[in-house]
Amino acid sequence: MKKTALCALVSGMLMLSACNRLPLNILGGAAPVAQGTPTTSEAVKATAVSVNVSSVKETLDTKSKTHETPADATWNNSTETLIELKGASAASGNAAVKINGGVVSIGAAGSYRIRGKLDDGQIVVNSADKESVRLIFDGADITNRKGAPIVIEKASKAILVLADNTQNSVTDAAKYVFADPKVDEPNAAIFSKSDLTIDGNGVLTVKANFNDGIASKDGLVIMRGVLNVNAADDAIRGKNYLVIHDGTFNLTSKGDGLKSDHEEDAKKGYILIDNGTFSITTSGDAIQAHTDVLVKNGKFTLASGGGSAVRPNDSVSTKGVKSGVSMVIDGGTFAINASDDAVHTNGTLTINGGTFELASGDDAVHADKAITINNGKILIMRSYEGIESSVITVNNGDINLTAQDDGVNVATKAIGTTGGMFGGGRGGPPPGGPGGNANYTGSNYLFMNGGRMVVNTTGDGVDVNGAIEMTGGTIIVNGPTEQMNGALDYDGFFRIKGGTLVAAGSSGMAQTPGAVSTQPALLIYFTAAQPAGTLVSIRNKSGESIITFKPTKAYQSLAFSSSALTKGSSYDIYLGGTPSGNEVNGIYTGAISGGTLFQSFTVNDTVTTIGTGGRGPRGPRP
Repeated sequence: MKKTALCALVSGMLMLSACNRLPLNILGGAAPVAQGTPTTSEAVKATAVSVNVSSVKETLDTKSKTHETPADATWNNSTETLIELKGASAASGNAAVKINGGVVSIGAAGSYRIRGKLDDGQIVVNSADKESVRLIFDGADITNRKGAPIVIEKASKAILVLADNTQNSVTDAAKYVFADPKVDEPNAAIFSKSDLTIDGNGVLTVKANFNDGIASKDGLVIMRGVLNVNAADDAIRGKNYLVIHDGTFNLTSKGDGLKSDHEEDAKKGYILIDNGTFSITTSGDAIQAHTDVLVKNGKFTLASGGGSAVRPNDSVSTKGVKSGVSMVIDGGTFAINASDDAVHTNGTLTINGGTFELASGDDAVHADKAITINNGKILIMRSYEGIESSVITVNNGDINLTAQDDGVNVATKAIGTTGGMFGGGRGGPPPGGPGGNANYTGSNYLFMNGGRMVVNTTGDGVDVNGAIEMTGGTIIVNGPTEQMNGALDYDGFFRIKGGTLVAAGSSGMAQTPGAVSTQPALLIYFTAAQPAGTLVSIRNKSGESIITFKPTKAYQSLAFSSSALTKGSSYDIYLGGTPSGNEVNGIYTGAISGGTLFQSFTVNDTVTTIGTGGRGPRGPRP
């Protein structure tokens, strides 16, 4: 968590409250530290529940319906009107088409096939008819040196068709000349005040030098096509909604990539993506919706704000995918490199599937209210904090994350802030605070019900400013090595009922599940720091390994819980040895031979502590 706890000197004793950024790379321990075991063995009922957020389809049922109909994709070719663009002017035989120099005005519903090149002109639609206006781009190249090339002033609905196997382009001016200086519209190369649909298998290239590339003040639906957009601000924007069913999108913008920004109606302002291939590079957010982002499928390559190596700037949002209310992802492939959060929502996030490769200069996955992961494969290659929310529920999936600070952070958004989370770890006088509260009644929770979560971190591995409920799945933590951080760090209780927990880290702030658990847990303190890669195995008296683990970082404590541990049984802890069988995320499934016996013990209670540990000597200030 982004902690700013003060470090004070009291009565000659170092009163260090969970300061995450002190370079205390000291693995050695001194006085014993409290284990974080709740004071009661009775089950403590959680006051928060796993958040059940629906699929894309169920969420979409609550949103405003789109304007699309089956008739949009069909028309009678024999009724088309041909508009030929001829450099400085144009020609057409339909009385509904008025031509004044380079300005082509369409005043009636119908289908209009547009061919040729317009050097300095504009297509304007102003129809009061109840039927749609269909513009068929059939090799159209339109440039406007004073404003927007395409303007839909009025239409019941406008449909832009990209004819098969055609190349089409529009280019606007860098500075618009408005008829009324008080009016700042149109403000996009393709601008519509009405519902707009884009269809067809052709190619459309948009060079938006003034502001947005494609913008609708109502709804925008894209059925298919190849869209190449380079925009001075947002690339593609639909106010009421932006719905994409398929297509190929190559977008570069100095603002946002895909955007929906209706702010007054909770049923609008959303983005729905069924499928498509997206390559988006932006100075702002790659994908941003005022209310909801809903993704069923697609292939996404997103880069925002210069990428994860660039420090986030509070004055501009540079997130990969961002929503104001909720985000639901049913599937897709995501490669996101973001200066700010890679995946972000101010509300709730549900991941039902998909493959994610994320790099972030801040949080890789963030939701202010709740994150629910039901499936998918999530690889976080770089982040300040990996996954962050007030409530995190993992029901299934494969998560592997690397974080500079906390790997998993459960905390509440700070009051009066525009971003970031507060938490503040355990406090209390040295050699450590109580480390847990069995009577916790707050609303911050981590629920681990299934799947696999592997954490590699410099700060706390799993940091929960509240309680942890684990009923299944696997949690593996490598790190930290700093004494003022822990592989596990929770303030409430940690109740484990099932699953496997293996957490290797420093000894100064080490914790393990508490006595409210129904599955036995261990906390092992080693007398000296073990180098990274040193095998640790726990074997029963028959010599069979119940866990063989190879941590990727130096460690002096190990928290472990598994259904293989049974009360009344005795075990041996070995360091080193030769493993066999397959290795997945540092855990070996086969037998192990050799090694050095560290200690033998018997599980006589829910929580068993082997050895002593504590906060090591204070390191230098940063």
